[in-house]
Amino acid sequence: MGKMNIKVLGPGCMNCRKLLETTEAAVKELAVDAEVEHVTDMEEIQKYVMMTPGLVIDDKLAHQGKPLPNLEKIKSLIRNAS
Repeated sequence: MGKMNIKVLGPGCMNCRKLLETTEAAVKELAVDAEVEHVTDMEEIQKYVMMTPGLVIDDKLAHQGKPLPNLEKIKSLIRNAS
C-alpha cells in the first residue's frame, strides 16, 4: 500500500482549520503514511463537495459539512480507507 492522500477541503474558516488539525492528529496517532493537504481553491473543492469543510481520503469523499467528525471518527474513516 502506497502513501495515503488526505485532503481537507475548505476556504480556511475556523471549522476547516479544526478539521485539518483533527485530521493531522488522527494520522499521527494511527502512524499511517499519509500526506495531509489543505485545499483552499474553490474550483478544486467543488470537484468533491458543495458544502465545506470536506474530507477526502484517496480521492473518495469521506465527510462533508457539519457537524465536524471527532478524532475517533476520523481515525475510523482513515482505517476503513486503508
